[in-house]
Amino acid sequence: MKIGVSSYSFSRPIRAGKMTTLDAIVKAKEIGFDVIEFSTIVLPEGETLKTFAPKIKEKCEEVGIEVGNYTIGADFINGSGGDLQAEIERVKGEVDIAELLGSPGMRHDATSGFKSDYPQQAKSFNDALPRLIAGCRAVTEYAAEKGIKTMVENHGFFCQDSERVEKLICGVNHVNFGVLVDIGNFLCVDENPCDAIGRLMPYAFHVHAKDFHVKSGLEPNPGTGWFTSRGGNFLRGAIIGHGNVPLLQCIRIMKKNGYNKTLSIEFEGMEETISAIEIGFNNLKRLVELA
Repeated sequence: MKIGVSSYSFSRPIRAGKMTTLDAIVKAKEIGFDVIEFSTIVLPEGETLKTFAPKIKEKCEEVGIEVGNYTIGADFINGSGGDLQAEIERVKGEVDIAELLGSPGMRHDATSGFKSDYPQQAKSFNDALPRLIAGCRAVTEYAAEKGIKTMVENHGFFCQDSERVEKLICGVNHVNFGVLVDIGNFLCVDENPCDAIGRLMPYAFHVHAKDFHVKSGLEPNPGTGWFTSRGGNFLRGAIIGHGNVPLLQCIRIMKKNGYNKTLSIEFEGMEETISAIEIGFNNLKRLVELA
Protein backbone atom coordinates (compact mmCIF):
# COMPACT_ATOMS: atom_id res chain seq x y z
CA MET A 1 0.00 0.00 0.00
CA LYS A 2 1.39 3.41 -0.99
CA ILE A 3 1.14 6.34 1.43
CA GLY A 4 0.04 9.58 -0.21
CA VAL A 5 -1.01 13.12 0.64
CA SER A 6 -3.50 15.50 -0.89
CA SER A 7 -2.32 19.00 -1.83
CA TYR A 8 -5.49 20.11 -0.02
CA SER A 9 -3.61 19.31 3.21
CA PHE A 10 -1.22 22.18 2.38
CA SER A 11 -3.98 24.61 1.40
CA ARG A 12 -3.61 26.96 4.39
CA PRO A 13 0.06 27.88 3.83
CA ILE A 14 -0.48 27.92 0.05
CA ARG A 15 -3.40 30.33 0.27
CA ALA A 16 -1.48 32.45 2.79
CA GLY A 17 1.37 32.80 0.29
CA LYS A 18 3.84 30.94 2.52
CA MET A 19 4.38 28.16 0.00
CA THR A 20 3.35 27.25 -3.56
CA THR A 21 1.92 24.07 -5.01
CA LEU A 22 5.39 23.27 -6.35
CA ASP A 23 6.81 23.79 -2.83
CA ALA A 24 4.19 21.36 -1.50
CA ILE A 25 5.40 18.72 -3.95
CA VAL A 26 8.96 19.09 -2.68
CA LYS A 27 7.84 19.03 0.97
CA ALA A 28 5.68 15.93 0.44
CA LYS A 29 8.68 14.08 -0.96
CA GLU A 30 10.90 15.30 1.91
CA ILE A 31 8.40 13.98 4.47
CA GLY A 32 8.46 10.59 2.76
CA PHE A 33 5.22 10.29 0.82
CA ASP A 34 5.09 7.97 -2.19
CA VAL A 35 2.21 9.78 -3.88
CA ILE A 36 0.70 13.26 -4.07
CA GLU A 37 -2.77 14.11 -5.36
CA PHE A 38 -3.99 17.54 -6.40
CA SER A 39 -7.12 19.33 -5.25
CA THR A 40 -8.25 22.94 -5.73
CA ILE A 41 -4.97 23.97 -7.37
CA VAL A 42 -4.00 27.55 -6.52
CA LEU A 43 -2.68 29.10 -9.72
CA PRO A 44 0.31 31.45 -9.80
CA GLU A 45 -0.34 34.82 -11.42
CA GLY A 46 -0.55 34.55 -15.17
CA GLU A 47 -1.09 30.79 -15.20
CA THR A 48 -4.09 28.72 -16.24
CA LEU A 49 -4.74 25.10 -15.38
CA LYS A 50 -3.68 24.15 -18.91
CA THR A 51 -0.34 25.97 -18.62
CA PHE A 52 0.37 25.07 -14.99
CA ALA A 53 -0.58 21.36 -14.99
CA PRO A 54 2.45 20.33 -17.11
CA LYS A 55 4.72 22.21 -14.67
CA ILE A 56 3.22 20.28 -11.76
CA LYS A 57 3.82 17.01 -13.61
CA GLU A 58 7.41 18.04 -14.37
CA LYS A 59 8.11 18.92 -10.72
CA CYS A 60 6.73 15.58 -9.53
CA GLU A 61 8.97 13.75 -12.01
CA GLU A 62 11.94 15.87 -10.90
CA VAL A 63 11.58 15.04 -7.19
CA GLY A 64 10.45 11.44 -7.76
CA ILE A 65 6.89 11.37 -6.42
CA GLU A 66 3.88 9.85 -8.16
CA VAL A 67 0.82 11.87 -9.18
CA GLY A 68 -2.00 9.87 -7.63
CA ASN A 69 -5.25 11.66 -8.42
CA TYR A 70 -6.89 14.93 -9.43
CA THR A 71 -9.87 16.23 -7.44
CA ILE A 72 -12.45 18.71 -8.72
CA GLY A 73 -15.94 19.88 -7.86
CA ALA A 74 -19.00 19.05 -9.93
CA ASP A 75 -22.76 19.15 -9.55
CA PHE A 76 -24.95 17.39 -12.09
CA ILE A 77 -28.11 18.97 -10.68
CA ASN A 78 -27.13 22.59 -10.03
CA GLY A 79 -23.83 23.05 -11.89
CA SER A 80 -23.51 25.16 -15.05
CA GLY A 81 -26.79 26.90 -14.30
CA GLY A 82 -28.64 23.59 -14.04
CA ASP A 83 -27.73 22.61 -17.62
CA LEU A 84 -26.72 18.94 -17.36
CA GLN A 85 -25.01 18.74 -20.74
CA ALA A 86 -23.04 21.91 -20.08
CA GLU A 87 -21.86 20.54 -16.74
CA ILE A 88 -20.84 17.27 -18.37
CA GLU A 89 -18.76 19.16 -20.94
CA ARG A 90 -17.16 21.30 -18.22
CA VAL A 91 -16.16 18.20 -16.24
CA LYS A 92 -14.80 16.59 -19.40
CA GLY A 93 -12.56 19.64 -19.67
CA GLU A 94 -11.21 18.79 -16.22
CA VAL A 95 -10.40 15.28 -17.46
CA ASP A 96 -8.12 17.00 -19.98
CA ILE A 97 -6.33 18.69 -17.05
CA ALA A 98 -5.93 15.31 -15.33
CA GLU A 99 -4.30 14.07 -18.52
CA LEU A 100 -1.86 17.02 -18.51
CA LEU A 101 -1.01 16.24 -14.88
CA GLY A 102 -0.29 12.63 -15.77
CA SER A 103 -2.90 11.54 -13.23
CA PRO A 104 -4.31 8.02 -13.48
CA GLY A 105 -7.61 9.12 -11.91
CA MET A 106 -9.97 12.03 -11.30
CA ARG A 107 -12.46 12.49 -8.52
CA HIS A 108 -15.47 14.69 -9.16
CA ASP A 109 -18.49 15.36 -6.99
CA ALA A 110 -21.95 14.17 -8.04
CA THR A 111 -24.11 16.89 -6.48
CA SER A 112 -24.70 18.82 -3.29
CA GLY A 113 -28.41 18.01 -3.58
CA PHE A 114 -31.57 19.79 -4.63
CA LYS A 115 -31.84 23.48 -3.78
CA SER A 116 -34.91 24.69 -1.90
CA ASP A 117 -36.26 26.42 -5.03
CA TYR A 118 -35.73 23.43 -7.34
CA PRO A 119 -38.94 23.13 -9.43
CA GLN A 120 -40.07 19.73 -8.20
CA GLN A 121 -41.33 18.47 -4.87
CA ALA A 122 -39.57 15.09 -4.94
CA LYS A 123 -36.02 15.77 -3.78
CA SER A 124 -34.74 12.44 -2.44
CA PHE A 125 -31.50 10.79 -3.50
CA ASN A 126 -33.46 8.26 -5.54
CA ASP A 127 -35.12 11.13 -7.40
CA ALA A 128 -31.68 12.53 -8.26
CA LEU A 129 -30.14 9.20 -9.22
CA PRO A 130 -31.06 8.99 -12.94
CA ARG A 131 -29.57 12.41 -13.62
CA LEU A 132 -26.43 11.68 -11.58
CA ILE A 133 -25.96 8.35 -13.37
CA ALA A 134 -26.20 10.06 -16.76
CA GLY A 135 -23.63 12.71 -15.80
CA CYS A 136 -21.14 10.31 -14.24
CA ARG A 137 -21.42 7.80 -17.08
CA ALA A 138 -20.84 10.43 -19.79
CA VAL A 139 -17.72 11.71 -18.02
CA THR A 140 -16.24 8.28 -17.34
CA GLU A 141 -16.79 7.15 -20.94
CA TYR A 142 -14.81 10.18 -22.10
CA ALA A 143 -12.10 9.64 -19.47
CA ALA A 144 -11.78 5.94 -20.33
CA GLU A 145 -10.62 6.91 -23.83
CA LYS A 146 -7.67 8.68 -22.16
CA GLY A 147 -6.91 5.88 -19.70
CA ILE A 148 -8.11 7.93 -16.72
CA LYS A 149 -10.41 6.37 -14.14
CA THR A 150 -13.13 8.57 -12.64
CA MET A 151 -14.70 8.36 -9.23
CA VAL A 152 -17.00 10.09 -6.79
CA GLU A 153 -16.22 10.55 -3.11
CA ASN A 154 -18.44 10.12 -0.07
CA HIS A 155 -18.64 13.88 0.22
CA GLY A 156 -21.08 16.78 0.37
CA PHE A 157 -23.77 15.34 2.70
CA PHE A 158 -26.32 14.49 -0.06
CA CYS A 159 -24.18 11.85 -1.79
CA GLN A 160 -22.17 10.78 1.25
CA ASP A 161 -23.80 7.72 2.82
CA SER A 162 -22.21 4.47 1.66
CA GLU A 163 -25.55 3.05 0.48
CA ARG A 164 -26.16 6.11 -1.70
CA VAL A 165 -22.64 5.99 -3.15
CA GLU A 166 -23.05 2.28 -3.90
CA LYS A 167 -26.36 2.94 -5.68
CA LEU A 168 -24.68 5.52 -7.89
CA ILE A 169 -21.71 3.32 -8.76
CA CYS A 170 -23.93 0.34 -9.55
CA GLY A 171 -26.25 2.57 -11.58
CA VAL A 172 -23.38 3.85 -13.73
CA ASN A 173 -22.13 0.25 -13.98
CA HIS A 174 -18.91 1.03 -15.83
CA VAL A 175 -15.54 -0.57 -15.07
CA ASN A 176 -13.88 2.85 -15.35
CA PHE A 177 -16.06 4.38 -12.60
CA GLY A 178 -15.60 3.79 -8.88
CA VAL A 179 -15.24 5.54 -5.56
CA LEU A 180 -12.68 7.54 -3.66
CA VAL A 181 -13.40 6.32 -0.14
CA ASP A 182 -12.76 8.93 2.55
CA ILE A 183 -12.60 7.06 5.85
CA GLY A 184 -13.47 10.06 8.02
CA ASN A 185 -16.17 11.61 5.86
CA PHE A 186 -18.77 9.00 6.80
CA LEU A 187 -18.99 10.68 10.20
CA CYS A 188 -20.38 13.79 8.49
CA VAL A 189 -23.56 11.79 7.94
CA ASP A 190 -23.25 9.93 11.27
CA GLU A 191 -22.38 6.61 9.62
CA ASN A 192 -20.03 4.07 11.18
CA PRO A 193 -16.82 4.25 9.08
CA CYS A 194 -16.06 0.53 9.48
CA ASP A 195 -19.49 -0.55 8.23
CA ALA A 196 -19.24 1.91 5.34
CA ILE A 197 -15.72 0.88 4.34
CA GLY A 198 -16.80 -2.75 4.28
CA ARG A 199 -19.62 -1.89 1.87
CA LEU A 200 -17.58 0.26 -0.53
CA MET A 201 -14.21 -1.47 -0.73
CA PRO A 202 -15.22 -3.58 -3.78
CA TYR A 203 -15.56 -0.30 -5.72
CA ALA A 204 -12.56 1.59 -4.28
CA PHE A 205 -10.06 3.19 -6.67
CA HIS A 206 -8.43 5.43 -4.04
CA VAL A 207 -8.72 5.97 -0.27
CA HIS A 208 -8.35 9.04 1.93
CA ALA A 209 -7.16 8.75 5.52
CA LYS A 210 -8.88 11.48 7.49
CA ASP A 211 -9.34 11.87 11.22
CA PHE A 212 -11.87 13.88 13.23
CA HIS A 213 -12.39 14.83 16.84
CA VAL A 214 -16.01 14.02 17.65
CA LYS A 215 -18.38 15.38 20.30
CA SER A 216 -22.01 14.48 20.84
CA GLY A 217 -24.65 16.91 19.67
CA LEU A 218 -26.14 16.55 23.16
CA GLU A 219 -23.24 18.67 24.44
CA PRO A 220 -22.85 22.46 24.00
CA ASN A 221 -21.27 23.74 20.78
CA PRO A 222 -17.47 23.52 21.33
CA GLY A 223 -16.93 26.75 19.37
CA THR A 224 -14.43 27.78 16.71
CA GLY A 225 -13.16 25.07 14.39
CA TRP A 226 -16.07 22.68 14.81
CA PHE A 227 -18.92 21.93 12.41
CA THR A 228 -21.99 19.77 12.68
CA SER A 229 -22.80 16.45 11.07
CA ARG A 230 -26.11 15.93 9.32
CA GLY A 231 -27.46 14.56 12.58
CA GLY A 232 -26.16 17.45 14.68
CA ASN A 233 -22.99 15.97 16.19
CA PHE A 234 -19.82 18.09 16.37
CA LEU A 235 -16.72 17.37 14.28
CA ARG A 236 -13.29 18.99 14.01
CA GLY A 237 -10.45 17.97 11.70
CA ALA A 238 -7.65 16.12 13.51
CA ILE A 239 -4.08 14.99 12.95
CA ILE A 240 -4.10 11.37 11.73
CA GLY A 241 -4.12 9.19 14.84
CA HIS A 242 -5.20 11.96 17.22
CA GLY A 243 -8.95 11.80 16.62
CA ASN A 244 -11.83 9.37 17.05
CA VAL A 245 -11.98 7.75 13.59
CA PRO A 246 -11.28 3.97 13.88
CA LEU A 247 -8.44 4.13 11.36
CA LEU A 248 -6.72 0.88 12.36
CA GLN A 249 -9.90 -1.16 12.05
CA CYS A 250 -10.70 0.48 8.70
CA ILE A 251 -7.22 -0.30 7.35
CA ARG A 252 -7.66 -3.92 8.46
CA ILE A 253 -10.90 -4.06 6.46
CA MET A 254 -9.11 -2.56 3.46
CA LYS A 255 -6.36 -5.19 3.65
CA LYS A 256 -8.91 -8.00 4.10
CA ASN A 257 -10.52 -6.84 0.86
CA GLY A 258 -7.18 -6.92 -0.93
CA TYR A 259 -6.78 -3.17 -1.30
CA ASN A 260 -3.14 -2.38 -2.15
CA LYS A 261 -3.41 1.00 -3.88
CA THR A 262 -2.89 4.46 -2.36
CA LEU A 263 -3.95 5.53 1.13
CA SER A 264 -3.69 9.31 1.07
CA ILE A 265 -3.77 11.77 3.98
CA GLU A 266 -6.24 14.63 3.74
CA PHE A 267 -5.57 16.89 6.72
CA GLU A 268 -7.99 19.70 7.58
CA GLY A 269 -7.29 20.36 11.24
CA MET A 270 -6.43 23.55 13.11
CA GLU A 271 -2.85 22.58 13.99
CA GLU A 272 0.24 23.97 12.25
CA THR A 273 0.14 22.37 8.83
CA ILE A 274 3.60 20.93 8.19
CA SER A 275 4.13 19.40 11.63
CA ALA A 276 0.57 18.02 11.56
CA ILE A 277 1.19 16.34 8.21
CA GLU A 278 4.54 14.93 9.40
CA ILE A 279 2.97 13.49 12.57
CA GLY A 280 0.09 12.11 10.52
CA PHE A 281 2.48 10.48 8.04
CA ASN A 282 4.38 8.69 10.81
CA ASN A 283 1.19 7.60 12.54
CA LEU A 284 -0.38 6.34 9.31
CA LYS A 285 2.71 4.32 8.38
CA ARG A 286 2.62 2.70 11.81
CA LEU A 287 -1.10 1.93 11.55
CA VAL A 288 -0.64 0.31 8.12
CA GLU A 289 2.13 -1.86 9.55
CA LEU A 290 -0.02 -2.82 12.53
CA ALA A 291 -3.13 -3.66 10.50
